[in-house]
Amino acid sequence: MDGERSAFVETAALLGRQVREAAVDHGAFARRMRVCELAKCRATCCHDGVVLGEEEVRVMGEVVEVYGEALRDLGWAGGDWWEEAEGGRKTATRRAEEAELAEAFPAHFPKTRCVFLDGEHRCVLQRLAVKEGRHPWYWKPMSCWMQPLRLEGRERPLLTLAKEGGDPMAREAYPGFSSCTPCGKEEAGGRPAGEVLRAELEMLGAFGGRDLVREIE
Repeated sequence: MDGERSAFVETAALLGRQVREAAVDHGAFARRMRVCELAKCRATCCHDGVVLGEEEVRVMGEVVEVYGEALRDLGWAGGDWWEEAEGGRKTATRRAEEAELAEAFPAHFPKTRCVFLDGEHRCVLQRLAVKEGRHPWYWKPMSCWMQPLRLEGRERPLLTLAKEGGDPMAREAYPGFSSCTPCGKEEAGGRPAGEVLRAELEMLGAFGGRDLVREIE
């Protein structure tokens, strides 16, 4: 079943084990958020690419080799699609034009774009999956579609969301990541995060054999 949802079967199995053991931060999912509006956010969360696991690198390499022409037709420029990062690999980025960035693009984010974004800020890997009749996130790296969900902790993971002022990725001169993106910000006029992130929670729940949506509701 996982293989129908994601090409990264080993990664999905590992994620599933974490989900089965995870506690749920109900308070985080009661926060108010807004549904992502791609035309406004312009894929802010995709600006710096994403760190990839070994399986993701291998499978994505096969996708680029087999479907390279189709990806170029969808907006991928071709060429190098990964780069070195933190002792591993991540999806490559290119310099962004000001017009490609959201009006409220965080000042501490580098002004770059993932190479798999098309001219309308859409992920060509997701578009390819839809074109091929697969789940939209079939070839999309796990960290991409999970945004802004987080599994934190080693002994017993906690399924939660980063919070402004307490973002785990914050460091000196860098306030954080997820809590600074439009899809991860708390919005007073929004809906409960558990509703807004229903599709992501359903996917995680499927991997872990849990009905996370019902648990959170």
